[in-house]
Amino acid sequence: MGLCVTGGASMSCSFGMAPSILNVLPTAKTMSAMPLATIADNVPFVNITPFGMCQSMANPAVAAATAAAMGVLTPMPCTPVPAGPWAPGVPQVLVGGKPAVDDQCKLTCAWGGIIQFTNSGCPTVQL
Repeated sequence: MGLCVTGGASMSCSFGMAPSILNVLPTAKTMSAMPLATIADNVPFVNITPFGMCQSMANPAVAAATAAAMGVLTPMPCTPVPAGPWAPGVPQVLVGGKPAVDDQCKLTCAWGGIIQFTNSGCPTVQL
């Protein structure tokens, strides 16, 4: 059983070089001072902001920059590309008709990174 996740939760990506903050829009989510997150809160640049620089060779920008640098890994600006919803979600708790997200949920980026929470934004409420 994990902690609920709200807007403002801190995240990290395994290939990112900086932390990021989860943005949760308040649409049909008025259960606390900050809106609760759902598995659908995975839209790049809306919910998921960049993680600084990306180090994944699966990212075409990183691969091109690394090739131009004669094989020396050259990080490039992060462009998050979530490859699905937050998983596994909490199906017992619905927010706006969608399963809630707890601090144990993870999101996979198309460039191979694993996005996870470092701070849920709601340290006292378990789901």
